[in-house]
Amino acid sequence: MSDSIISVEHVFKSVTDSTGTLEILHDIDFALKARETAAIVGASGSGKSTLLSIIAGLDTPSQGTVRLDGQDIFAVDEDARAALRARKVGFVFQSFQLLANLTALENVMLPLELDGRKDARVAATDMLRRVGLDSRLSAYPKVLSGGEQQRVALARAFVLHPAVLLADEPTGSLDFATGEKIMELMFELNREQGTTLVLVTHDLTIAQRCERRITIEAGRALA
Repeated sequence: MSDSIISVEHVFKSVTDSTGTLEILHDIDFALKARETAAIVGASGSGKSTLLSIIAGLDTPSQGTVRLDGQDIFAVDEDARAALRARKVGFVFQSFQLLANLTALENVMLPLELDGRKDARVAATDMLRRVGLDSRLSAYPKVLSGGEQQRVALARAFVLHPAVLLADEPTGSLDFATGEKIMELMFELNREQGTTLVLVTHDLTIAQRCERRITIEAGRALA
């Protein structure tokens, strides 16, 4: 697995409360190479979003580990994990996760500024132009349509040219036609930048566009 950009190694996840122990993930094991596209599919509650959170290092496994570009992300503390995410990973969420008090341009500039980039405004403007929003730079999220907000989210995710893009139901809040356009744009940007894409979706049409499909059923990965 040494040539893998993502390596999920025998990951288990369970939670315990007063009613007992619930096993969410059971011995998930797979690897993805650079530039590979993979869809994680499964019914609601199957554990696919939990798996994506563990790949991102936002949640911790009960057993097993995840390696990102060779780095065991659970062998370091949360600050180091956050720094690794900032350098290597882009995110796109169903709920967009834009900052309401920032304009479209400022939302996309933010990760660049956090990275210390002096050209943040120029790079963010270019990226928003790439996703077709050059006329909406100064608009706040509340006046943007759902499709426009997700385009801002895509621009923000791709602006740092991440090695890995993690997307959780990115069209879940959009109508069918808008969702189709967003997915086309996401795959275009992915090809342009050579990013490894891991996509959680319940839409098998979207999943079929990926090179790999990882089906999670009752916490287990099916071949």
